[in-house]
Order: sequence, then structure tokens, then C-alpha cells
Amino acid sequence: MLNERTNSLQVDVTYRQILKIALPISVSILIPQINFVTNNIFVGGLGVQPLAVSGITGVFYLIFAVMGFGLNNGLQALISRRAGENRLSEIGGLFHQGILIALAFALLDIAIVYLIAPIIFKATLTNPVDAEMAVNFLYIRIWGLPFLYMFQIRNSLLVGVNQSRLIVYGTVVETIANIFFDYSFIYGHFGFPKMGFNGAAVASVISEVIAFLAVYMVIRWKRISAQLNIHTKIKFDPVNAKLVFTQSLPLILQFIISVGSWEFFYILIEHHGAQDLAISNIMRNIFGLFGCVTWSFASTTNMMVSNIIGQDLHHRVMELIVKIMKMSVGFAIFIFLILNISPAFFLKVYGQNDDFINAAIPVVRVVSGALIIMSMAVVWLNAVTGTGNTRINLMIEIIALVLYCIYSFIVLQKLFLPITWGWGAEWIYWSATLSCSFIYMKKGNWRQKKI
Repeated sequence: MLNERTNSLQVDVTYRQILKIALPISVSILIPQINFVTNNIFVGGLGVQPLAVSGITGVFYLIFAVMGFGLNNGLQALISRRAGENRLSEIGGLFHQGILIALAFALLDIAIVYLIAPIIFKATLTNPVDAEMAVNFLYIRIWGLPFLYMFQIRNSLLVGVNQSRLIVYGTVVETIANIFFDYSFIYGHFGFPKMGFNGAAVASVISEVIAFLAVYMVIRWKRISAQLNIHTKIKFDPVNAKLVFTQSLPLILQFIISVGSWEFFYILIEHHGAQDLAISNIMRNIFGLFGCVTWSFASTTNMMVSNIIGQDLHHRVMELIVKIMKMSVGFAIFIFLILNISPAFFLKVYGQNDDFINAAIPVVRVVSGALIIMSMAVVWLNAVTGTGNTRINLMIEIIALVLYCIYSFIVLQKLFLPITWGWGAEWIYWSATLSCSFIYMKKGNWRQKKI
């Protein structure tokens, strides 16, 4: 339940406050990544080809999933700003418009997948069997999207009003459901049909429905819905809808082109063969699994920067960013050491042979280094989000991705170098993101931005 004190939703610039917000978020991010790793472990038991195709479908679905993440980040910044300003009565209206926009996006995304996915995969993948597997999988997987969006929107509310610890409930329930239904539908246990690769799609959809229901019940159980008046009848409000859409659209576009570029990268990898594609799929696991704490610090930066600006504490923004960055980098260095001391230990989980593991180890070393750069870059980039200048986020993303795609195309397609060199694109991308975000926060006019 929310504290009744007037300043109950205002945050302090302390390490304790940062950890109080970030740790629950990291758990909520970690658990879906465990789901993803679990999916790949189960799918890996079907062979190298399903594991390879899983990487392509996973990134393609992620393009649509991050639309909700972009909306979530924009809405979170708005809710955090109102919390910092103690304008709590306006939070419910923003939340409702976020819901309506999310549902509209979900319906559009489903239509796009059914119309465009077959064309894209048949035109870009060299193996027709891979293309057919990917399309059939996505025809099932995409139906979880509306529930994923509703889940994300409710999590943004909880983080925005400084109740991040409550988002753990939904993610824990989701993990349990995902593991159970993965095992059941992929291999046909407990009386469920044996669906193989497509079973992972069915399991994911069911788990997203369950996660949405769980967080919905938590918000009602803790009476947050009553205090913020968010479960009343939802009506379209053109003023708030425009504000949410305007604030979130640059972030949505940012994430779409970011993951779209990652899909481009994976298509280039597919031209190198099934093993290289499967290795790259595991690298995405590393980014997701070991980057979860880094992304929790990123989300915390967005929330806290917006909140303290709402308190008119602009002079403490840089102090806050530096504190968060120190914690983020410290954890990233710890992960770097773990991955490089025993990379084979992590890779063996996927049930592949020694040749596969030996080929993957150099790529792990490149990716683990990129994680350190990412730990700094995402904090500064989300500080930009917290200021409300989301158009700057989009500009930074475009600059970084142009460099990323040029490098990837030359190295993987023109020169056809080993994928270890290809994954060096992450160093290019995160270095550019860090540099641009840092320059804007040091020299930009974000102090005058009102949202």
C-alpha cells in the first residue's frame, strides 16, 4: 500500500534509495531472461536447427515486444515526474491512456506479423525449412503480445510510484508457468500434446497471460488501484493520450530500429551457417541474463532522474547518474570476470558438443567486454529519457545503429570474417551510445524541458 505521507512518492539521491528501487527491478528482468534461457535449453534438446531458428524468431518477436517497452519507458517517466511533483491525481489518467495506446499497438502488430513475416523470412533466410519454422512459430507467439503489453504497463506504474518491489510477484508466477508449460508442450508431458519447437510458443503465450493476471491482482490487493483511481472505467482523453504518445513515440521508434538492426545482424549471421547462428543465439542469452542488473539500473535512472527533476532538484541529477553508474559498472566487471574465468561452464548448459563450445568461447569474451561498456551507456541513455527529451534518445539511437549496421555488414557480409569479429559491433554500438548520451547530459538544455 502506498504511504500516506505527502512526500511518500518522492525519492532521495542515496545509494540505499537506488538499491531499493533497482534490486526488485533486476529480479523482474532476470526472471524473464531465465524463461528465455529455459526455452533455449528445452529447444536445444531438439537439435541445433531449432536452437538456431529460435534466435531469429526471438529477435523478431522482440521487435514488437520493445514497442511496449518504449511505451512503458515514456509512461514511466511521466508517472515518475507527477510523483515527484506530488500531482498524484493525474497518474490514473496517464495510466489509462497508456493502456489504450498499448492495445492499439498490439492489434496492429498482430496484423503485421501475419501479413509481413512470411515475406521477410522467405526473402532473407537461405534455408526454406528455417523460414517455414520461423513463420509457424510466430503465428502462435504473437498472440501473447497484448498480455505482455498490459503486463509492462502495470509494471511501469509500480516503478513510477516507487513500488518496484511489487513487480517481482508477476515475474515469479510467469517463470513457474513458463518452465512448466515449456516442458509440457515441447516434449508432450503431463498429458499435453507434443508440439516440439512450436510448443515453446504456446508456453510463452500462456505464461504471459498468467503474468498479466498476477500483476493485475497485486495492484488491486495492495489497493494501489483504489488510491490512484486506475481501475475505474477507462475513457479516451485526447490531452493525456497525446502527451503519452508524444513522449513515448521516439522511444518506441528507438527500440524498434534497435532490435530491427539486431535482426539484420542475425540474418547476416545466418548466412554463416546453423552453428554460428546457434552460438549467436546463446550470446543473446548472455546479454539478457547477465545484463539484467544493468538494465535495472537503467530503469532506475529513468525513474529517479524524472522524479528529482519533478522535485526541482536539477542540480543533483549528475550526482545521481554518477552514483548509479558506479554500481552498474561494478556489477558488470564482476560478471565479466565470471564469464571469462569459466566460459565453458556456462556454454555446457545448452547441451552442445565440444566443437560448438570451443567455437563459442572467443565470442563470449568479446560479448563480456561489451557488457562493461553497456553498463555505462544504458545509465546515461536512460538519464536522457528521464529528462523528458525522448527525441534526443531517438537521435542517439540512429547515430549508434548506423555505425553498428555498417560495421556488421562489412565484417560479416563483405569480408565474411568469423562471427567473433562480427560481435565486435556491440563495442561500436555501446561506445557511440555512451559518448552521445554523456555529451548531451553535460552540455544539453534538458534543464528547461517540461513534460
